[in-house]
Amino acid sequence: MTTHPKLRVKALSKSYANFVALADASFDMREGEFLTLLGPSGSGKTTLLSLIAGLAAPSSGEIWIDGRNATHVPSKARDLGLVFQNYALFPHLSVFENIAFPLRMRRRSQADIRQAVGDVLKIVQLEAFSERLPAELSGGQQQRVALARCFVYQPSIILMDEPLGALDKKLREHMQREIRRLSREVGASVIYVTHDQEEALVMSDRICLVNKGRLEQIGAPSDLYFTPQTLFAANFIGESNLLDVEALSADTVSRHGATLRCRTPVPIAGRRATLVVRPESLKLLGPDEPAENIIEATVEDAVLTGPLTRVTARDGRGDLLVAVAPSRLGGLALAPGTSVRLGFDARSAVALAAEGAPS
Repeated sequence: MTTHPKLRVKALSKSYANFVALADASFDMREGEFLTLLGPSGSGKTTLLSLIAGLAAPSSGEIWIDGRNATHVPSKARDLGLVFQNYALFPHLSVFENIAFPLRMRRRSQADIRQAVGDVLKIVQLEAFSERLPAELSGGQQQRVALARCFVYQPSIILMDEPLGALDKKLREHMQREIRRLSREVGASVIYVTHDQEEALVMSDRICLVNKGRLEQIGAPSDLYFTPQTLFAANFIGESNLLDVEALSADTVSRHGATLRCRTPVPIAGRRATLVVRPESLKLLGPDEPAENIIEATVEDAVLTGPLTRVTARDGRGDLLVAVAPSRLGGLALAPGTSVRLGFDARSAVALAAEGAPS
């Protein structure tokens, strides 16, 4: 028995005259997976979603859904659910009828509709609001109705395009948890578009990072955060210290004559490179404390942010470094001008080809 991926995108491209919106995108999506398309505005992530949804036609490439070539299948025949930022609820229909609408369009029986809508109302925790109109609901409740309307008819894949963009920070964080909970409870396969890196890290099984119309990297959130494969990935997801170095081998680089140990996800020996070290990986060392890699620097600022203190320091070459350390009672007592030793392990540092370096 052959098991097909839920979705297969093969060498998919989209051009408008001389502008390439998406170039040669290929990936597979698993059944029940929460896959996020992440990238800055104009990167091509919404173009990719539109092609999958059938709202635009590709210039080349193929789209397979449940083992069937859907490249030229009309959108309405692809068995997809769509959730947009503006909710698109019917203002004159109750919560119950908004959710029931796709089932009525599919000519389901009244008994089936009552059962299915009742079940999904419990999942989104809106049973007490079933007879209310959308205008009588909060923004978060309206979003849950939009999600319920999509979940209720169990489409093969649910597509979400920046669905939380209009919500404030607190409600947005609450709805992130709600969407993950709902998708897991119903076993939904979800493709989610966002430009918010934190949202992608919190919600995703895997992230597909899109940049300038190309897939930059695809993998689990931990893969993109701890093992970025390009400088764009290192810069876009989280904060990084970026140090100019020369790659000596698969696990060593040279920086101003000092040898540092690290990891290199792709072969770059003999080339100019950039060493990527996350702030939380830089440890403030004691006077005689050993470490695999050590950089001496002078503190410029130390800011208490709650449980963590953010320390900025400049080394003898003028490079600014950022370290994040646990806060202690009374603070870290790191006044500007204090000399510090910053240490990091080889496994927490990644060397990548420098921008503009010859391949």
